[in-house]
Amino acid sequence: MRIKICGLTTVEAVAAACDAGADALGFVFAPSPRRLSPAEAVELCTHLPNSITRVAVMHHPSLAELREVLEVFDPDCLQSDAEDFKEIEVRRGPHLLPVYRDGVSAPGLFPANRDQERARFMPDFVYEGPQSGQGETVDWARARQFAGRGRMVLAGGLNPDNVAAAIHQVQPWGVDVSSGVESQAGKKDPQLIAAFVAAVRAAEQELYEEIAT
Repeated sequence: MRIKICGLTTVEAVAAACDAGADALGFVFAPSPRRLSPAEAVELCTHLPNSITRVAVMHHPSLAELREVLEVFDPDCLQSDAEDFKEIEVRRGPHLLPVYRDGVSAPGLFPANRDQERARFMPDFVYEGPQSGQGETVDWARARQFAGRGRMVLAGGLNPDNVAAAIHQVQPWGVDVSSGVESQAGKKDPQLIAAFVAAVRAAEQELYEEIAT
C-alpha cells in the first residue's frame, strides 16, 4: 500500500518520512500553512532517494504558478483538483494525480452510462475532503464505492489512530496524511509520522491475511 506524507516543510520532516518508510512526499504550492516556493522544495529534496515520489500539490493554479513549479521543482507527480486538469494541459513530464472531493466532485467518478465505463476509469486519483489539510474525515462508506474506480489514494482526516479502520473499510490503493501527523498546523511530528506508517503496514498485513483466508 502506497503511503504519502504531505505538506512537508523542513529537512527534519523529510528525513522522518523517509526513515519511516513513506513512498511519496507531497510539497504544497497552494495557500496553506505548509506552502513552499518551488526553490524551497528543491532544497528539501536534495538528498531524497530516487525511490521516493516527489508530488507537487496544487489547487486551482494559475498558468504562471504551474509553469514555475514544473520548471523549477520538476516533480514526479502533479496533484490538483480534477477540474483543474480540464483547464491546464501538461503534455510531458509529471504523472497526473487528480483530486476528487467527498460530496463535491466525487460523483464524477461514476460514469453517466455503461458506454462511458472505460473512458471514466481513473488509474490514479486522490479521494479527499472538501478542503485539504483541515483534518476533515471523508465518508468511508462512500469512498469504498469509489475505490474500484481505479487506484485510489485515500486522504482526509487520517491519523495513526484511525488509519487502520479506514484501510479495512475502504481498501484503498494508498493513503495520504498531512495534518494527522502534526503537533501543530504545518509542523510535522517525527513520532507521529513513524506511528502512522507503522499503523498502515500493520493494517495492510491484516487485510492481506483476511483476503488470503
